[in-house]
Amino acid sequence: MDHIQSDQQNGILQIILNRPEKKNALTSAMYEAMVEILRDAEADSSVRVIVIGGNGDSFTAGNDIEDFVQKPWQGQAVPPAEQFIRAVAFAAKPVIAAVHGLAVGIGTTILLHCDLVYAAEDAKFVMPFVNLGIIPEAGSTLLLPSLIGQRRAAELLLLATPFSAQRAYELGIVNCVVPADQLASTVAAAALGLIEKPASAVRLAKQMMKQHLKADLDRVIRQEVLAIAGRLDSPETGEALRAFLEKRKPDFSRFG
Repeated sequence: MDHIQSDQQNGILQIILNRPEKKNALTSAMYEAMVEILRDAEADSSVRVIVIGGNGDSFTAGNDIEDFVQKPWQGQAVPPAEQFIRAVAFAAKPVIAAVHGLAVGIGTTILLHCDLVYAAEDAKFVMPFVNLGIIPEAGSTLLLPSLIGQRRAAELLLLATPFSAQRAYELGIVNCVVPADQLASTVAAAALGLIEKPASAVRLAKQMMKQHLKADLDRVIRQEVLAIAGRLDSPETGEALRAFLEKRKPDFSRFG
């Protein structure tokens, strides 16, 4: 079974995370597949809107930790996860996210790059990067404080506080919250609404809204990736990752 599925109909390209038995935890291969799909979509004039969603009971549980440990970011010029982040962050065409169930780590940070985000009432968000001894990615250290303010960003990024779909709406991370059985129809209506607009005007408006941050975002995404790669050999991160894989609470007391 392909862990990434795509379907294009009537100008709408749907990218579906399809690893429900692992709550759509993302592997390097899944990132690579999505990057290829997104690059093809940018070059395909028949694609007007991109929708990202997940099968099963979750949007995504974030990075697959076992895969992450086996394929660390050190030594990779541009890790597949960074390629995916950049493909979404700098996409010329509008990107919509349909979020339900768990949205962990990059499952939340990637939403900061989507143009429209719709969440089911059961959506649960958390960015537990520091819990693993690493730092947030996807430009979130720049975008989240800009969006919700420094104090609230610190609560979500430093304390790694989980938050509900309603809280995500209040913070401006999602456009609206709907019953789970209405998520697909809500996203479809938004996608069709975009398709009815002049495509070049939509793309230009998106470009103008985002261009003031483009250079800073490009720099911060790279800095975050380098910082994460540098942290992978740290004692803290080693303990955090071992504890996660061993399903126990990490002990950071012996580290300064």
